[in-house]
Amino acid sequence: MLRPLCSPCAITFTSYRKRESETKKERNRRLRNSHQLEKSASYFVVFLSITSTLSSSSPFSQPMGGAEKAKEMKYVLVTGGVVSGLGKGVTASSIGVVLKACGLRVTSIKIDPYLNTDAGTMSPFEHGEVFVLDDGGEVDLDLGNYERFLDVKLTKDNNITTGKIYQHVINKERRGDYLGKTVQVVPHITDAIQEWIERVAKIPVDGEEGEPDVCVIELGGTIGDIESRPFIEALSQFSYRVGESNFCLVHVSLVPVLNVVGEQKTKPTQHSVQRLRALGFTPSILACRSTKPLEYNVKEKLSKFCHVPIDNIISLFDVSNIWQIPILLKEQKVHEAILKRLKPSSISSEPALDEWKKRADICDNLQESVRIAMVGKYTGLSDSYLSVLKALLHASIACQRKLIIEWVPAPDLEEETKIEQPDLHEKAWNLLKGADGVLVPGGFGDRGVEGKILAAKYARENNIPFLGICLGMQIAVIEIARSVLHLEDANSTEFDANTSHPCVIFMPEGSKTHMGGTMRLGSRRTIFKESNCLTAKLYGGVSFVDERHRHRYEVNPDMIVELEKTGLAFVGKDETGKRMEILELQNHPYFVGVQFHPEYKSRPGKPSAPFLGLIAASSSQLDTILHNLTQENQSMVKKSTSNNMSISKPSGYYNPYMHTNGNSPLKDGSMSTNGNGIHLKGAAAGLA
Repeated sequence: MLRPLCSPCAITFTSYRKRESETKKERNRRLRNSHQLEKSASYFVVFLSITSTLSSSSPFSQPMGGAEKAKEMKYVLVTGGVVSGLGKGVTASSIGVVLKACGLRVTSIKIDPYLNTDAGTMSPFEHGEVFVLDDGGEVDLDLGNYERFLDVKLTKDNNITTGKIYQHVINKERRGDYLGKTVQVVPHITDAIQEWIERVAKIPVDGEEGEPDVCVIELGGTIGDIESRPFIEALSQFSYRVGESNFCLVHVSLVPVLNVVGEQKTKPTQHSVQRLRALGFTPSILACRSTKPLEYNVKEKLSKFCHVPIDNIISLFDVSNIWQIPILLKEQKVHEAILKRLKPSSISSEPALDEWKKRADICDNLQESVRIAMVGKYTGLSDSYLSVLKALLHASIACQRKLIIEWVPAPDLEEETKIEQPDLHEKAWNLLKGADGVLVPGGFGDRGVEGKILAAKYARENNIPFLGICLGMQIAVIEIARSVLHLEDANSTEFDANTSHPCVIFMPEGSKTHMGGTMRLGSRRTIFKESNCLTAKLYGGVSFVDERHRHRYEVNPDMIVELEKTGLAFVGKDETGKRMEILELQNHPYFVGVQFHPEYKSRPGKPSAPFLGLIAASSSQLDTILHNLTQENQSMVKKSTSNNMSISKPSGYYNPYMHTNGNSPLKDGSMSTNGNGIHLKGAAAGLA
């Protein structure tokens, strides 16, 4: 059926007939109005043009500070392939060191794709030690590497986990922030990841104002892991959004050598890069882990099949100590490859790593050794005490001594082991008796506690230098209460809730129902009772220090008077004066306990004071170290006075003297180096 009134022809014909019916006067008026509109439009166009020209030349149209455009954040993403434990964290930290030496301000982010909110409730056997930050964040141990290498203070938000992201998104959904939309992995989870990275990358971590220049991001796990997929998708979108001139991908992979043929095999790395490209990434730089330097023909092959320029293929071969790695990266010009890609606004001409070179050379050429017995619960995996090992290393280099760790499993010292496994018992005691100093680190649970108490007793009675950290300090108090005060059932309520002499008690503010994030965490102030006590002198004569804590139990304040009658002096307390933080035993070469964890703030070239005291006392250098510290402090005061300047020491100031982190299991065996300048013996020998 035809519908002529709805056809274009019918409409046109109707309009034409209507115009024909217009009078001549109406037609002239319509044309005149049309001309006036056209003229007004042309005037408006000219006005816009003039306004635009004036605006572009106005000083008010320029960005603040006279800059042509706002500074763009640069991102370096470090991923890993083939196997875990390749050293992505150390590689990322070393890249940060080289970029920092170029004059750039560097921050870092670690992504852990597990569902835990943080690392606080994880066993050390699962993921190594829990590293504690100033703000109380319980994070992955790689953030400890970042802080030590870059000398920065990170926040808990610098550690992203799947649990944190999902919790953040679910909380927003519960508040109604998504306005009734279906909440999905894409785009809501991926958007949350990108927003988190952008926000945290802008936080200054080096004590200076303003945003950092470069953010180094480490993606935990291995490319292809199912739990990493949301992060891979988010980072793929992120790299496209920020632009290729602001994003550089460094892929760390393994180039193994089969003993049968002795040839460096590239196929695992080729497959890893293929998987990476299938997920939306092409690496800018390929960092290949191997036992020996990559052969040139191997680099050519990798360049051809991985589509990476041969100059951007970096050989990360085994070195004598961890401080060689930034030097290794600089020698292979990794900074030039990154800077060519990112084009930052201002850099130094060449990175200077003189201090790193000097430190690495000292570590390689130490002759005299010092043996420290590490009496712990988690001696089967040295990563459980990674920061303690680093702090001991920093102190041993300051004292010009080669560090040898004697790993002593605490349960093996106990009488029960003597009956059931006498060989292990004898071996443990021989290691303890052969050490120059004893260290009891922190821990949780009652396994091995009696062995730690026996170790503290041995060190006290035989004038062996002793350092107890957190639980180690509490152990020392229990031992003295039992042996000196003759309170045979003295104990911590953590191990015996019904003890009649509770030397260590649960803190009132703690939670007995929730484990995660309920401890006394983060940086807390300790006030020295006397400025001339041994520990205060090691800290440089300060009146207080700020150190990081992680504990639920404390020394019972009601027993302090009785304990001090034994010669035990609580020389450091919290700001209320009721919580014991530092103890010293009088008339002993070095018997110190600290409730906090000083290892978290130890740095290369700036060793932690309690560790410096332990190594110095164990190598018969304590008096010399204290004398040098006093001289240095007097020199600083004299210099500031002569310049009419007032000197104000920062918290925890003291004079500084002149590692791979994989989760590979440890083996019993002979002494060996672990690549960190530390020589391990006993249960920890053979660390990869």
